[in-house]
Amino acid sequence: MNKKSRAFLEEYLNNSSPTGFESSGQKIWLDYIRPYIDDYISDSYGSVAGIINPGAKYKVVIEAHADEISWFVKYITDDGYIYVTRNGGSDHMIAPSMRVNLYTKKGIVKGIFGWPAIHVRDTTKDIHPTTDNIFIDCGCESREEVEKLGIHVGTVATFEDGFMDLNGKFFTGRALDNRIGGFMIAEVARRIKENKKKLPFSLYIVNAVQEEIGLRGAEMISRRIKPDVAIITDVCHDTTSPMYDKKKQGDQRCGKGPVLTYGPAVQNNLLEMVIEVAEKKKIPYQRAAVSRSTGTDTDSFAYSGEGVPSALISLPLKYMHTTVETVHSKDVEQVIDLMYEFVTGLKSGYDFRYIK
Repeated sequence: MNKKSRAFLEEYLNNSSPTGFESSGQKIWLDYIRPYIDDYISDSYGSVAGIINPGAKYKVVIEAHADEISWFVKYITDDGYIYVTRNGGSDHMIAPSMRVNLYTKKGIVKGIFGWPAIHVRDTTKDIHPTTDNIFIDCGCESREEVEKLGIHVGTVATFEDGFMDLNGKFFTGRALDNRIGGFMIAEVARRIKENKKKLPFSLYIVNAVQEEIGLRGAEMISRRIKPDVAIITDVCHDTTSPMYDKKKQGDQRCGKGPVLTYGPAVQNNLLEMVIEVAEKKKIPYQRAAVSRSTGTDTDSFAYSGEGVPSALISLPLKYMHTTVETVHSKDVEQVIDLMYEFVTGLKSGYDFRYIK
């Protein structure tokens, strides 16, 4: 990874982009890819697509999602304590003692999730964090003082934690799900430009919003682009870390390569082509299977309009939806490799239908 890519990765991951409030991260992302694209589009909710070779009839998408889980202020007590509700799949179990940033029109306000001390809790009761009892303390002693800071019902808050290297092999931080995907698709665009590859189709590098609350951004942008094929990247669980059940959740491990998923939304001819590319280019890969939906933006693209041949390339990740989400740097490079090799080897007009 070169210095410019590394600097972008750190800036992008350390920036907050809560679901519904992704604009600051999207600006960072777009600024980075501008030298590598010919044009871009954006929509009313904040999804952005950089375009290489615009105007071609055949359209290909590579996609990730830009948003992260967060909290909404739901209620402020007379004493100045703040109760919250989820914005996406935020984990109430990890909230106590976490530091948070609350985003107001006056700027960022610092806060903490408080929790009573272990030696004063009633040991006869099973007291544990719930969405009903976790609360934020921002150093105020009244509701009025909280409101003077610019905090109100609907103010969004994210955990405060930054990017770091772990043992020289892993990347760790908040919201690698799925800004690491945004990084990877941006790197595909960079490689295409720097290697002077000419594509026979229009390539849309899509960073979609609002995945964490129902794949909504992908739903909108897929209808606008109307692509002929889509490759989605997101994270999946490293099921070899403690407390996973591989019989139920599959066998995926950080450091063993991209994960390719089988499922109804995944178009099998396209998946087989991705596998062939991986094997030809000697890119290691793992397999996963889902019974119904993938739970990723793959589902939105696959079932958009008249149906879009779609496939999912996942990055194994430890500790999803925490502030210490962790991926192997080697896997990151291999996902980039696989998407790049697929895109640059694809012929315009390729027909993925089973019956022709």
